[in-house]
Amino acid sequence: MASPSQFPNDFRCPISLEIMSDPVILSSGHTFDRSSIQRWLDSGHRTCPITKLPISDPVSLIPNHALRSLISNYTLVSFPKPLSYPEPKSLIQTLIAASSPLDSKLNSLDKLSKLSKRDSAIRRKLTESGAVSAVLNCVDFDDDSGGLQEKALHLLLNLSLDDDNKVGLVAEGVVGKVVATLRRGTGDSRAVAATVLTSLAVVEVNKATIGAYPDAILGLISLLWGGNGRERKEAATALYTLSSFPDNRVRAVENRAVPILIQNANSGLGRAVEVLGLLAKCKEGRQEMIKFGGLLEILIKFLKNGSSRAVQYALLTISLLCNYSERMRVLVVREGVFEICVGLLEDDNEKVRRNANSLIQVLQGKRLSL
Repeated sequence: MASPSQFPNDFRCPISLEIMSDPVILSSGHTFDRSSIQRWLDSGHRTCPITKLPISDPVSLIPNHALRSLISNYTLVSFPKPLSYPEPKSLIQTLIAASSPLDSKLNSLDKLSKLSKRDSAIRRKLTESGAVSAVLNCVDFDDDSGGLQEKALHLLLNLSLDDDNKVGLVAEGVVGKVVATLRRGTGDSRAVAATVLTSLAVVEVNKATIGAYPDAILGLISLLWGGNGRERKEAATALYTLSSFPDNRVRAVENRAVPILIQNANSGLGRAVEVLGLLAKCKEGRQEMIKFGGLLEILIKFLKNGSSRAVQYALLTISLLCNYSERMRVLVVREGVFEICVGLLEDDNEKVRRNANSLIQVLQGKRLSL
């Protein structure tokens, strides 16, 4: 494992300068460790520590799942001394050249990926050297028996680490290639493609662009329906990130996300409950959820045995549904959810306590303001 001094600088919180354990994105688009930015906010600040510009109110801290995954899976790579670094342009040329054998392209991608893990300056040099278009050619590769597509997607994921790169990557056509891979990718390519979309979508403007792209949300929902365990989790994570943008919630509902999410939640996928919580914020989502008689039973299971995040979003979903439907409110009370909420008022997690209290008020007849 890498020691703290060997991690890329992008893995460090701009406030504490320590390796981030729970990276979250502020509305400014910058990423911080949750504990550090929470202390900043608790001190009364309502500006971004980096840009010094005002941030949205209420404050929203969006989990940076892509960066957290990269940090947790990061392993130390033995890099050559600076003077012996491979020249990016020659590696990129190997990817572009039609005459380059598959082994040479795979080797070039490996070296570029190692370089891209080091720091933002090297990633910026790679993008300026034309790496993105060359890598996209590899993503398009028809026969991926050698893993070319998957390696290319991993490199794109590394390049998307920097917030400044995310919009540029979308402008260069990354979304179309990645969305196509959701359907026809091989090996782990489909899961990595979903992770790339998650990383790109942490920037607000990209949420709208990706969501409006033909088949982007549908591709994720299809992966959530027919993928393996890892693919379903990554697809749900991408949907969660995209669904913080209101228009994307409606798009997801229109593409039949609700029954597929309920099916995944019933199989124990907590991330599916998180997405349901966001979709329940739109009328179309609530209308769909009300149709499924078994949903409440599934959500109650998460209230009793789920992770803190799953409990938080199960409470949110139930609150929004009860606020929308009196019949649901009566059913929820009958199923003993009020008593469960009272117990959750003592939970260690502040968001769980807050959502439990909110649901109690709804069950007592108070209306939520949406």
